[in-house]
Amino acid sequence: MARYNWRQVMLDETSMFGGKNESISHNNIWDPVNAKFRPHFLPYLSAIPLLVAVCIVLSHFLFPLYKRRPIWARNFVKELPEPEGEIILDLKKHHAHTTLFLLLASTAGLLPSVVSLFFIDLELSAASFTASWVLAILIVAIHRPKTASVSLLALYTSMLVSHLLILASKGSSLRLHITSATVELLAASGAIVITVLMPMRNPELPDQQISHVFEPPTDELRSPEDNLTLWQFMTVSWMYPLINLGKTRQLNNDDVWSLGYEFHHRKLHHAFRELRGSVVIRLLKANGIDLIIITLLSIIGLVTAFATPVLLQQLLRSMEDVRAPRHATVVYAILSLVVRLVRSQADVFNLWFSRRCYERSRGEMITMIYEKTLTRKMIGIRLNPHGGENNEETVDGREMHTELPRSYPKVLWNKLCSVPLRLKGGSMKQRPSPEETKQPASMGKILNLMRQVRFWDFEKLITRPLGLIISVVLIWNLIGWSCLAGVLTILVGQALNALVVRVLLRKRRLLRKITDGKLQITTQFVEAIRHLRWYSWQNAWLERIMEKRQQELSLLVVTNLWGLLISFTNTLATGMFPVIAFSAYTVWAGFPLTIDIAFPALQLFNYLDMDLREIPELITVLLNASIAVGRIEDFMSEPDKPNDDPQTSNCEFELQNASFAWPGSAQAVLLNVTLTFPIGLTVIRGKVGAGKSALLLALLGELDLLNGKLTRTNELIGFCEQSPWLQSMSIRENILFHSPFEITRYKQVLEACALTTDLASFKDGDSSNIGENGIGLSGGQKARVALARAIYSRAKILMLDDPLSALDHQTADTIVRKCLGGPLVKNRVVVLVTHRHELCLHLAKQVIEISDFGAHVVGDGNLGSDPTFHDSTRSVTDSGYQPSEGGKGPDEVPDKFMEDEFRAHGGVNASVYWEYIKAGKLKWWFVLICVQVAFRLASVARTWFLKSWGEAYHRTWLASITDLFDKMPSPEVNVRPWLIGFFLLAFTRALMELIVQGVMIVIVYCAGRQMFRQIMVRVSYATFRFYDVTPVGRLMNRLTSDISTIDGNISRQFSSVASYSISWISAVVVIASVTPVFLVFSLALTAGFVYIFLKFLPTSQSLRRLEMVSLTPLMSNFGALLNGLTTVRAFCAQSNFQDRVIAVTDDFQKMDHFYWSLQSWLMYRFDNLAACSTFLLTLLALYTGVTPGLTAFVLDSAHHFVNSTHAVCRYYGQLQMDFVSVERIVEILHLEQEPKGAVEPPAAWPTFKGDVIFENVTIRYAPHLDPSLSNISFKIKGGSTTAILGRTGSGKSTLVLALLATILPDSGRILIDGIDISTVNKEALRSRVTFLAQDPVLFPGSMRQNLDPLNEHSDHDCEIVLLKVCGSHRWTLDMQIDTGGRNLSQGQRQLVGLARAILRRSPIIILDEQDRADVSDVSDVELTHIHYSRQATASIDMETAMRIQQVLRDEMSESTVITIAHRLEAVRNADGFVRLRNGEVVEMGGGEGVGTWE
Repeated sequence: MARYNWRQVMLDETSMFGGKNESISHNNIWDPVNAKFRPHFLPYLSAIPLLVAVCIVLSHFLFPLYKRRPIWARNFVKELPEPEGEIILDLKKHHAHTTLFLLLASTAGLLPSVVSLFFIDLELSAASFTASWVLAILIVAIHRPKTASVSLLALYTSMLVSHLLILASKGSSLRLHITSATVELLAASGAIVITVLMPMRNPELPDQQISHVFEPPTDELRSPEDNLTLWQFMTVSWMYPLINLGKTRQLNNDDVWSLGYEFHHRKLHHAFRELRGSVVIRLLKANGIDLIIITLLSIIGLVTAFATPVLLQQLLRSMEDVRAPRHATVVYAILSLVVRLVRSQADVFNLWFSRRCYERSRGEMITMIYEKTLTRKMIGIRLNPHGGENNEETVDGREMHTELPRSYPKVLWNKLCSVPLRLKGGSMKQRPSPEETKQPASMGKILNLMRQVRFWDFEKLITRPLGLIISVVLIWNLIGWSCLAGVLTILVGQALNALVVRVLLRKRRLLRKITDGKLQITTQFVEAIRHLRWYSWQNAWLERIMEKRQQELSLLVVTNLWGLLISFTNTLATGMFPVIAFSAYTVWAGFPLTIDIAFPALQLFNYLDMDLREIPELITVLLNASIAVGRIEDFMSEPDKPNDDPQTSNCEFELQNASFAWPGSAQAVLLNVTLTFPIGLTVIRGKVGAGKSALLLALLGELDLLNGKLTRTNELIGFCEQSPWLQSMSIRENILFHSPFEITRYKQVLEACALTTDLASFKDGDSSNIGENGIGLSGGQKARVALARAIYSRAKILMLDDPLSALDHQTADTIVRKCLGGPLVKNRVVVLVTHRHELCLHLAKQVIEISDFGAHVVGDGNLGSDPTFHDSTRSVTDSGYQPSEGGKGPDEVPDKFMEDEFRAHGGVNASVYWEYIKAGKLKWWFVLICVQVAFRLASVARTWFLKSWGEAYHRTWLASITDLFDKMPSPEVNVRPWLIGFFLLAFTRALMELIVQGVMIVIVYCAGRQMFRQIMVRVSYATFRFYDVTPVGRLMNRLTSDISTIDGNISRQFSSVASYSISWISAVVVIASVTPVFLVFSLALTAGFVYIFLKFLPTSQSLRRLEMVSLTPLMSNFGALLNGLTTVRAFCAQSNFQDRVIAVTDDFQKMDHFYWSLQSWLMYRFDNLAACSTFLLTLLALYTGVTPGLTAFVLDSAHHFVNSTHAVCRYYGQLQMDFVSVERIVEILHLEQEPKGAVEPPAAWPTFKGDVIFENVTIRYAPHLDPSLSNISFKIKGGSTTAILGRTGSGKSTLVLALLATILPDSGRILIDGIDISTVNKEALRSRVTFLAQDPVLFPGSMRQNLDPLNEHSDHDCEIVLLKVCGSHRWTLDMQIDTGGRNLSQGQRQLVGLARAILRRSPIIILDEQDRADVSDVSDVELTHIHYSRQATASIDMETAMRIQQVLRDEMSESTVITIAHRLEAVRNADGFVRLRNGEVVEMGGGEGVGTWE
């Protein structure tokens, strides 16, 4: 393209725009033509450093007032000096050196200033500089700064800038004057360098616990942030050690520094709890200084952002103005560079302080809510069985999930710790109804609402309205009143959107409800997957889930379409904004749309549009935040569990005419109870649901006292729950439960609780990790570990809720003799709830009967013949297991029961991307790319069109220049064709964006539907080993949060990467065609961006993955607390759990903190590189002789090039992070599947007379494990009742699971009615066998739905069975069951499970507790398929149990019944028995041998 001297061309036509330039020329401060300050303003400019110095001096006099500033204006947590003798003396020497350097630099600046004042230029400016240097010397000499002083930095910087501006504006021909000014500049620069190299932390503070900068990172030391120089803080260079380590290998937890002092949550929690006021007031007090700093930095960023279009306008005018020298244009380019660099630095500071505010406020709220949970009444612990309530929560319409069964708050934590730094709007939540607000807040709801309290958006309350005002002022100054027409366009668009938003909010609320339903059924499916597969119900449940998923996706599409309409309206209004404004400017006002007007105005339009769009979103955020704060306040104001002062100095309890109700209920569960509990054993008995457990909770203070008197102590109480609550740690850690380890007492407890034999069978003994909620133990083992925990404690009072129910007769008798009758309980109050009271009546001091809401003593004193304590210590040395005092050796690491969550290394594999692309359909991806290309072409065409429009006013002088639009009339003659063309291009862009977003909706729908179905099918038919080693919460994370990422974020990230890649290519092509030398420059610039990004990416991936993994313990602590809160409070272990949550919060938040620090490192380098590249591109355009129009076009394209390069790196990095979710889903797609079985059995198989035969069967749970059953052979006659006998861990549960073919024999075979079950279709097998566990899983819904989930039986049949099994409870089919049956007692849940089993009437029925002594089978949820009742009736009183046994005999007289026996009564009428020991058959025979099994 030919180059033209535009200055010469426009020489005779300056009058066209002289009005504007002339008006500017009369400016009294700035000369825009020569780009310098006018001479008469220079004295004022030189006075700025003096003013700064005076302010610093005054601040020293006002320091006493500063020390009395309010708490919100102070640093919330701050280190205090701790002098340490000789070390401080050395430090003082170092400080003296620093002070000396500053004095030398200041003196070096003062001397030439004095010379200049007296010998060169006796003017006010010279005097001001001299006075400033003198004050600087005095401040340094008096203050002797130890740390980097921001005030001194401001003083020296003002001197440097003032000197540069005066020198550039004034100039001088005197060599002495130039030399003097140069020395002063060097002195100021040196002082600045010294200041920024000084530490920010008081050097007198000890630093032994702080990692030194550039040393290898380790978690044993605090972050280098605690001891940085100002320069290191500004440049984020302290992150280099972590970045370099992340490039060489995958980071681990011990590779990441600990959090800095100001981020430690123990200090934050203790300081925060001392604050008074509401939650918001406390947060403002704790984080007020951060909010002030963030606001100030945001205002700086706002001002620098608006300075960019102003400087662009001046640059273009300088190129057009023939009077302006070329260096004036360079000055404007340099000023643009400085403004961008200042904004880059302000953004780095803003991000750091924003993250500090966010992380500390989040940590403060986590610990605050956890502490409140530890003291809060457990309102809603029991619900009305006729009206269950679902307390599940959702996050933004997506389901929450848990790490522990039925602990939904954990999912809310995964959502809370995965939100981005800035909220881009928020979905409006439906205002709660009065009925809802009266309900106690669930933990899940509180954690969900916490995420909306976003204090890092606080500055938007000021910057957005301020930005709106500045935009209007600048646009008004640029094009006058014409801008109002454009503003009106935006307002009309927002008004239309307001109508659409109302519909959208309704759709979102409906979507939230549907998603709730999908979450509920998916959660039930995952928690009960074993049991569903045992009953062969998984297909029916899978179809229900997919039906809910289809409803969700369909409504998601509808919701997205409404959102698309809003987006299109915004895009169209944004495009029409400049069209309308330029129409008013050119047609109505009659001004020419020149280059220096059009392009700056376009930038300002974008800023104004952004502010107008964000203000409604900000209002929505504030509304959501107000609702969130209100509910959090409600939660914090809920009543706490009474913590009265001890009313007795001994260990006795007393109830005097006391009545109790469940918290939050006015209906009494215990009426007018008068009891005392003396030292010794008190046995409590009663029928199922009579209130035995309620009495224990009342004694613990967990129930509301309606009337009467409760005398109790607040001392430690050893409590053992009916459903044992254990933690995912070793057996020893569970037993000690924060108590000191005493080897002798510990051995006695193991012996008394009959655990020595079990521990001897474990590879790692008592160091064995028992998994989630004790999944690695059998039911009996869990009960005995929980009992051992209570016995080992030094509590004077023991409350044991039916610990014998899960034990076989021999073990139960042993525990009664050695534990309840041994010296470990001597002189202790022992309150025992049991249905097996016949075993311990001879030890009881009193027996209490619970019936008809009351309690009365039916016997006291010595009820048995042997009141003496048995000496359990005699056999301690005879046990098969001897614990060591230190546990396992230092080199011995116990095996983990649960496998660690897989954490991929490096980048996401291309195969993962391909899986997602295939799921979204290749044709739609092709359409998407094509439309994005068209959108980018329309954008380039619009910019070129605007350039041609501005240049068309000079076409009479440049007729030889070819242009795409040279056939259009001159805008001076007819501007309407230009307006129409600009309108069409703007509309085309909006239309293309509409199509892009529409295609993305289709891709999201296709990918979401296909991938969800695939993973649900894979999970449904995975091997049972997968369920054994995968926690429920981890699987729920995959099925909920990861799927929600696929439903939303990933598609947008993919689209953004493609869009910005296309934009980058187009920018390179366009600019290279105008300035070919740019091609080389663009490649070098891109290489710089890529180099920086590649240093960033590996470490960011490692930190993000570590964050996801470290989130699990935090969620587990919340889940564990909710499940075991009663135990924790009984043991007075609240402080231990608070300490634990503080520790895991530190671990989690440090990953998040250093990830965002790494983002700050990247942002600083990207922004600075972008600023420098834009500056160089401007110089290229300037010195290659292109026209102002082409310069504007090139700068616009350069802006797109830099932004696209930056954005591609950023969005690709984010895409990598988001694709971790797809990676985790693809991992599930490759799960090993259970063999389906090739043999289709006859419809009548198995017959009621079919035999069950084991032939030399050897079974192990995994190839690396020892056999659980070894070469066993026996035959069970069809139609008979057979008892399976043996101690815990003998292999009884494995035998049962083998009958279900969940584990197949290594050798031998199992025949049912003549067919080898390893070859038979597994679905057919499990649909014809019934298996009942101790703790059946119940689903929320009616009793009818729980009895017959597949609706295979009539209502009449269900009513008959319910009447036979549960007739005494007067239940109906319409009675509502809560999630997990939480509104029923343990015994009542077992009755429902028995009724379900009887209803199925299978040929083979297996009755047993759901314990897996050997290894693999676990669940707290209902068991479907095979009745297994060693403890199917274990939590049922004897009378009820006998009646149930009679019902079983009557209803299942033709079935083959296999019973795992705990109590003699359960198998007294059995036809035969098989006795197991260590996985081998040691005895079998007819029914006459059963009675001798004990």
